[in-house]
Amino acid sequence: MPKKPKLGQNFLVDENACIRIADALGDVSTRTVIEIGPGHGAITGLMAPRCARLHCIEFDPALARELTFRFRNDTHVTIHNADILSTDLSALGTSLDIVGNLPYYITSDILLHLFRFAREGILRRAVLMMQREVAQRIAAAPGISDYGPLSAFTQLHALVTELFTLPPSAFNPPPDVYSTVLRLDFAPRFTELNVDPEGFNKFLRASFMQKRKTLANNLRTAGYTGVQLEVAWPSSIPAQARSEAVSLEAMAELYRALVSAG
Repeated sequence: MPKKPKLGQNFLVDENACIRIADALGDVSTRTVIEIGPGHGAITGLMAPRCARLHCIEFDPALARELTFRFRNDTHVTIHNADILSTDLSALGTSLDIVGNLPYYITSDILLHLFRFAREGILRRAVLMMQREVAQRIAAAPGISDYGPLSAFTQLHALVTELFTLPPSAFNPPPDVYSTVLRLDFAPRFTELNVDPEGFNKFLRASFMQKRKTLANNLRTAGYTGVQLEVAWPSSIPAQARSEAVSLEAMAELYRALVSAG
């Protein structure tokens, strides 16, 4: 009988897909790679001979023990029985690449955790597999219905490339959804947009607080007054625009005007 899913686990068993994921990281022969959720090590086995250092973050104690035994002779491979959300990636290196099959139920949390380290400049690239619908939201452009806060936050921190999509049959046990692999080339845009990270991130969260509200109404709910918004409102944003229709450049223009207006 196939192994029942534990902790939301669906293990990738498509060998060709594993190779494509490993290849998508590029040349990592001199680099440190972090693997999130290695499971039984399908991708780990490909990455180990390719990279200079490999840290695998596995939450399941039984799987961590299995991997520790399997890679016991690979001195450059370290298995961490840990939660990625509480792992300080800066302690593992100063220039890191990430690979992983993200659990569906905490994909957004993991991405936000990675963005924190991207802002610190220690992440170069990530190749991540996730539920297809989440990947579509991440890659969506402003003005498309899928565009939302996760799209904005991801595109603020990285260049997003959709690589390929896998059917449920590529996994054991098969999930109820299709999965898509994305490549994120980290390039935080705060300097380019001339905004401070902490303040602009808070502003974006407020802007997307309620999807059905207009941007102006969301910002009023967040505490901005009508007068402040009227004075700062740029001509590039229609008065009744919703946040999902506004580009990051226009969002930054409005934020800078509000900051300047006090």
